Amino acid sequence: MKTRLSAAGATVLALLVAVLAFGQPAHAAAGFSVAGGKLYDANGAEFIMRGVNHAHTWYPQQTSSFADVKALGANTVRVVLSSGDRWTRNTNADVANVISLCKTNRLICVLEVHDTTGYGEQSEAITLARAVDYWLSLADVLSGQERYVIVNIGNEPYGNYNYGSWATDNATAIKRLRAAGLTHTIMVDAPNWGQDWGFFMRDNAASVFAADPARNTVFSVHMYGVYDTAAEISDYLGRFRAAGLPIVVGEFGFNHSDGNPDEDTILSYSQANGIGWLGWSWSGNGGGVEYLDLATNFNPASLTEWGQRLFNGANGIRQTAREASVFGGTPPPTTPPSTTPPPTTPPPTTPPPTTPSPSGGCAAAYTVTNQWQGGFQGEVRVTAGARAITGWTVGWTFANGQHVTQSWNVALTSNGTTVTARNADYNGRLAAGASASFGFLGSWTGTNSPPVLSCTAS
Repeated sequence: MKTRLSAAGATVLALLVAVLAFGQPAHAAAGFSVAGGKLYDANGAEFIMRGVNHAHTWYPQQTSSFADVKALGANTVRVVLSSGDRWTRNTNADVANVISLCKTNRLICVLEVHDTTGYGEQSEAITLARAVDYWLSLADVLSGQERYVIVNIGNEPYGNYNYGSWATDNATAIKRLRAAGLTHTIMVDAPNWGQDWGFFMRDNAASVFAADPARNTVFSVHMYGVYDTAAEISDYLGRFRAAGLPIVVGEFGFNHSDGNPDEDTILSYSQANGIGWLGWSWSGNGGGVEYLDLATNFNPASLTEWGQRLFNGANGIRQTAREASVFGGTPPPTTPPSTTPPPTTPPPTTPPPTTPSPSGGCAAAYTVTNQWQGGFQGEVRVTAGARAITGWTVGWTFANGQHVTQSWNVALTSNGTTVTARNADYNGRLAAGASASFGFLGSWTGTNSPPVLSCTAS
């Protein structure tokens, strides 16, 4: 079932007023936190999910999947768990091992209970209250993992009927989890099998956010056939952005039985606006939706058409994912053997060129993070000076005929070998000494020496 989005602005205004009324969200001291509609890791660095869903509860033996999706560049994995009500319960020891696998592979772990799927429409589905019982039974496993784990209370907790209690039930669930001492960021799924075609999450998200004593809740919409046009996608996600409420696309595909979602717009709009997403799903789909497998038979060397699009396509994982800073660095993504040739020339070992940082200005540092014959990946980190800035522009001219072919987290233009890079609307405001980074792919022949950068702040 689907419906079309309207262009009315009343909902945006109502959401914005509600958010402003209860003020700036508080930061959780030990783990992830939410502020200004964005997600921040425990170091205070903005974190944008770029990852996949993995059906662990049905394929518990596929533990190598965590390393495989990391090797393809993902920074997050959403893990399917069961409370034992519909499928075999994932034990405390099993969930502890899942968290360990995520941490070992430097992945942020979004854990979700799948037994709630379609409540109100499927008789075997459980309530959010029952899902909370399961989370509370995992208290010893979750404690101390706030830096690495986000708790998704229940997957698609209502079908297309009887979802009028969505807001109340989620608010009650969040309060129970907080009262029990859980301080993790909480993720809340939309009704209507996650797609929110009735706009019930959209119109009630502010009240659910306000019900969280920690102001540390993220909302998740699942985008399948309902979201088959660019207008529907940008309107829905844009209303959360305008209201200052955190939104992620917790599931989406490139095809579906209820229609053909516009995955290109989901990816491009999310990248332009700093919105996280998690593609469905790594492998093991059945029931007629096998086309949603990203890898054939869990084999990372055998990506499907959907897998190639999500990992290696424009605005995909390899191009846009950035590892959470809690892991202590951002290694370059591994190059799959089936796509770009592996590096044959090592990146430069000399210190990257850096512009000076005058009082109140900015500095920019240029680094080649990966290089192969004819191509390379670069990163530029912009750092504010002694005063906060509201925007920045970085410029340079390549000396050896290099050209930028793709970029992310920036508005970048090229005129021959001269490049001008301006901040995106979500990463221009920097506190004194704070940094933002953007990346790009480029081509080169012969020599790939780093350019000298200029940085201008506003």
